[in-house]
Amino acid sequence: MTKKLNVLLVCGSGASSGFMASNIRKAAAKQNLEITIKARGEAEIENYIDEIDALMVGPHLAYILDEIDEYTAGLDVKVILMKPDYYATLDGEAALKDLLKEF
Repeated sequence: MTKKLNVLLVCGSGASSGFMASNIRKAAAKQNLEITIKARGEAEIENYIDEIDALMVGPHLAYILDEIDEYTAGLDVKVILMKPDYYATLDGEAALKDLLKEF
């Protein structure tokens, strides 16, 4: 990965994704990776879709993936459904590893 990544993390209201974003930032800093991560609620996806390289979605929001496909149509945005095992424990290193698999 050579360029800076812009990532949006979404959960229902933005609360748990804020903790996860913080943990991913810490994990990225340990690896000297340039990653900007914003945490927002699902209702704000459209506001950020043009500025991001990846969208990480809480596992409990799998039901909105079709809607997200409509938002990302024609855009080069990777959509990653976070895995329940690392999401539940807010494991930023595992989430970062999952994110980097796409790039």
